[in-house]
Amino acid sequence: MDYAVLTGVVLVAGVVLALVAQWRDWRPPLAVAILVGVAVRVLIMYTSAIDSWQPVDFVESFKPAGEAVLRGEDPVLASEGGWHFLPTIPYVYGILLWLGIPWEYAGRLVTVVADIVLIPLVAKLAGGPKASLRALQYALNPLAVLIASVHGQVEPVALVFGVAAFVVARGPGHPDRPGLVTDVVGKVRAGVAAYGVRASVPRVIGRGGMLHRALLPGPDDRAHLRRGLLAGVLMGLALCAKSWPIWLIPGFLLLLPNLRSRIAALFTTGAVPIFFFVTLPIFAGTSINQLPAVIDTIRDIRPIVGEWGWTPWFTEGSWDLRPELASFGTNLIYACVVLAILWWRRADPIDMTTAILLIFMVVTPRLGAQYLLWFMPFLVARPTRFAWPAIIGVSLWSGYGYLVMTQFDVNGWWLQHTYWSRASIVLLPVLLLAMPWDRRIAAAPAARSSLPRQVTGIGAPTT
Repeated sequence: MDYAVLTGVVLVAGVVLALVAQWRDWRPPLAVAILVGVAVRVLIMYTSAIDSWQPVDFVESFKPAGEAVLRGEDPVLASEGGWHFLPTIPYVYGILLWLGIPWEYAGRLVTVVADIVLIPLVAKLAGGPKASLRALQYALNPLAVLIASVHGQVEPVALVFGVAAFVVARGPGHPDRPGLVTDVVGKVRAGVAAYGVRASVPRVIGRGGMLHRALLPGPDDRAHLRRGLLAGVLMGLALCAKSWPIWLIPGFLLLLPNLRSRIAALFTTGAVPIFFFVTLPIFAGTSINQLPAVIDTIRDIRPIVGEWGWTPWFTEGSWDLRPELASFGTNLIYACVVLAILWWRRADPIDMTTAILLIFMVVTPRLGAQYLLWFMPFLVARPTRFAWPAIIGVSLWSGYGYLVMTQFDVNGWWLQHTYWSRASIVLLPVLLLAMPWDRRIAAAPAARSSLPRQVTGIGAPTT
């Protein structure tokens, strides 16, 4: 990488400025935060575009997907399995290439624009008097700059729709709502107390019961349904970019006001990816008999482990096809996510989502540096005591992969990888500490003003 020093200086300066802003409690206008984010991302995008080093998947997977769209071919099948998602983003790639924009810029323009839009969305997600501070801190987030401007990975696109779904689902006023499980259990208990066990069952599921009343229109139902439908469309678009935003669904559903709006949101969340799939013959030139092959390609994710966390210690720090490790780690993810949902069921849904994404990073058997961006908007918007140690830690680890390891030849890169991947295990306890352990129960609006002031601590590339 030719501009590693310049990139590193910009990223370190950004972290220092973000920490000073935290210390001095700066609250700049939102426009200032956006301008800072634009300046940093455009500068690094330019130096990355003219660099002699380009990420392998950026050239060999993303670019062929966009070129396939230009040729009227299915990008999933035409790019030899290099694109394992719906072709929503390749459609955009194809348009930019059709406009004559060089790939080195076109491929990054998609992610840079998405990451810039995330800056005001983080402010909306944070809410309150420190919203503009959180926007500035995300604008200077080093990992976001690396993923969007250097690598051109599509995580910012998935995040911009996912975070927007949260903002729409929460709606105006930022109400503190109990979790869906707590809400249902509370109403059942109330029915038991009022009518006894035998009478409470029809009150829950019979005519005139809780479920029946929840499905009937209410005075504000039309507005709630619109929120649910729009939030679901946004989450569906996030799933069209990548498959991982499925982990965002529990939190965004809990932000919606009632059962009808949640059902509407689930419907549109699923309808959007289905739309992009069934229209492949129209927009991507896919024949109908090729649709099963598209599904197989999207589902075919090889169990490559050894990049991050605990699995490199089983592979001596190298990539390896280890189905048993991948299977065990996947089951561990499911179990831990369920436990996180139960543990934070009464928390603010944003805190629940942060917990889900952080525990994923701790137990996952496979990970690329871009995965670490998943939790960033949520953790920056609602920081915990160890938020900044976690942000700086994963940024240093990722930055070493992008800026230092790319200075070596192939053999040197692989040697560095054996140490770099195993060193990531040091970050797992830091990510655990960064989880919102002291925010298991959402504070009521009336009680929030009496709470003590929140203390916020300082603190692979595919090549």
